[in-house]
Amino acid sequence: QVQLVESGGGLVQAGGSLRLSCAASGSTFGINAMGWYRQAPGKQRELVAGISSGSKTNYADSVKGRFTISRDVAKNTLYLQMSSLKPEDTAVYYCKADLWRGTTSWGQGTQVTVSS
Repeated sequence: QVQLVESGGGLVQAGGSLRLSCAASGSTFGINAMGWYRQAPGKQRELVAGISSGSKTNYADSVKGRFTISRDVAKNTLYLQMSSLKPEDTAVYYCKADLWRGTTSWGQGTQVTVSS
């Protein structure tokens, strides 16, 4: 079993930057791919960015060129560097880990609010 804890959310003005972190603990050796998702009020949870075990990354079109996902395997930590933030980026951001055995773990989420 893997536990995920996000941090780094907060209130920022439009155009600003934030870095989210997701610390993994437990059976971290079982983690394959990881990703960041977000859910705004009244909307479905959506993929923001993902990273494979081979460090291949993918991004939602809405964040390409502004967000960067990275993973420090030695520290068992996933990051999301967010720049040029927009009010529409306001959401609860969740970390997700896909394990090799086919199960999935989610963090509790961290709120990001971008003011205009």
